[in-house]
Amino acid sequence: MKQVVFYKTGLPKEVLQLEEAPMPEPKAHEVRIKVTARNINPSDIMFIRGMYGITPKLPSSAGFEAVGIVDKSDQKGSIAVGTKVIFTTIGTWKEYVCVPSNMVIPSPPGMPDEVACQAFVNPLTAYGMLESSGLKDGQWLLVTAAASAYGKLVIQMAKQKGIKVACTVRRDEQKELLEKLGADLVINTEREKLQKVILEQTQEGVDVVFDAVGGVLGARALASLKTGGKMMVFGLLSLENIPLNSGLLIFKNIKVEGFWLTTWMAGLSPESTQTAFKTVFTHLLSQKVKVDVEATFRLEKFGEALEAYEKEGRNGKIILTS
Repeated sequence: MKQVVFYKTGLPKEVLQLEEAPMPEPKAHEVRIKVTARNINPSDIMFIRGMYGITPKLPSSAGFEAVGIVDKSDQKGSIAVGTKVIFTTIGTWKEYVCVPSNMVIPSPPGMPDEVACQAFVNPLTAYGMLESSGLKDGQWLLVTAAASAYGKLVIQMAKQKGIKVACTVRRDEQKELLEKLGADLVINTEREKLQKVILEQTQEGVDVVFDAVGGVLGARALASLKTGGKMMVFGLLSLENIPLNSGLLIFKNIKVEGFWLTTWMAGLSPESTQTAFKTVFTHLLSQKVKVDVEATFRLEKFGEALEAYEKEGRNGKIILTS
């Protein structure tokens, strides 16, 4: 089978390579999946560079999220051969992977592969952060890097709850796109002062910030919170830590906390987990929440896919198919 692997961490275009590998054999509790599609997420790139929260065991394949067809069941036969499943695991940039049977989710009937392969990480992170935020109808949420796939999802989900959404972008052409999705306020931080615009439009500041950027923008977003507000940090796109202003934390009673989907899901009851998946899948199937695809490439064309991923102004996911 074909797989994309790296033997050392570094820039993807420098360390990734395509190679042939033996067909994997599942353990008693695992199913083998013929992967049909996987999307490229920022976490995939960070993992390859050795900058993610999980350290690669080298050599390693890339990718965490995918959809595929079960071609060999576990010893109990708990998932029928031929079942289309959504799953996460370390190393999805392969033609076949083996995954514990209790970690795969049957794909809803009628959901296309290009949607199913991105139905886990970003939609569930958006859902989980909104649930954890405590935001209510009429309150303000600020989302940094809001033109990302995650940002567009959280805007759509927040609007269904009546939450007012402010967004940061770096290009004016992204404003109209996010406003059409339901954003109440879109700020180009390359040309506008974030705190000034937020204060003018909200009077007090926002109730919650979802920050994926860190660095200077993260600090400005923190300063845009109202008294008693909360920042939820879930990414570090700038590769720079937030320079925290201790005075803001003290005198405005601001809280900063991290969010990682894996940890959040580990704390859910079986009933809450089922509700989360049902809610997210219903949104995607009904197209109340839409995901965008920019381009699709075969797995062996991963180099071209990475170039498309890095392209300035990209508005949709890059998908790798087998």
